[in-house]
Amino acid sequence: MRLTIIGCSGSFPGPHSPASSYLLETEQDGRTWRIVVDLGSGALGSLQRFADLGTLDAVLISHLHPDHFMDLCGLYVARHYDPAGAASTPLPVYGPAGTAERVLAAYGPDAVGDLPSVFDVRPFTDGGVFRIGPFTVTSRSVNHPVPAFGVRVEHDGVAIAYSGDTDSCANLVELARGADLFLSEASFVEGRDDARGVHLTGRRAGEAATEADARRLVLTHVPVWTDPDTVVAEARRSYLGPVEAAKVGASYLLEKAHAGQGSN
Repeated sequence: MRLTIIGCSGSFPGPHSPASSYLLETEQDGRTWRIVVDLGSGALGSLQRFADLGTLDAVLISHLHPDHFMDLCGLYVARHYDPAGAASTPLPVYGPAGTAERVLAAYGPDAVGDLPSVFDVRPFTDGGVFRIGPFTVTSRSVNHPVPAFGVRVEHDGVAIAYSGDTDSCANLVELARGADLFLSEASFVEGRDDARGVHLTGRRAGEAATEADARRLVLTHVPVWTDPDTVVAEARRSYLGPVEAAKVGASYLLEKAHAGQGSN
């Protein structure tokens, strides 16, 4: 399974990155299967560097803040109005309850009649498990001011866990339990950002990775006013495994028996 970082800027797009978006791919049955996890502000343009929009098999939306879902509006246009031919079947879109209504509110009322033919919107549930082609996806609610979910995606003995936006919580640790790669937000900095129940610091992300025995930690959702090296240094004080900050275009190939981990 391959993870590609499409966007990793926290809360809004930065000068070098769109907001949150991540591409998961695997080969099976003679084809490439593709899931996009989050599609935040500015991500749709970056995504097209790595995948044809018509080849996506599903989109997973962790929560309904604009930096995680807003570019669903652009994807709606791309799938519905492409002069080469509209998509023949609705694209599965998983997200919190109210995802379709939020997309319509953002896009406008003229999409009301057509949205169901473009997106097949399905709700996440806490502890839900479902299949997308060869992928097995588990969703768990996490600790954020709005309904929010983290996800764990598994295939052929490999697991990638994604925190979404969250503060520390038991479900986060369960999602990351033994994961080959734990993609965790680290929006806050110790001693600077005191609010709780919103975001992780690098230290708290590292603590979750340690408790979960995750094999690798990649920190994401770092806002433009924070040096990524700061949250990486925090995480290294609480997690002894490999840790780094996400960068747009970085790609991680994860193989069974953990022999193929790496980025390029």
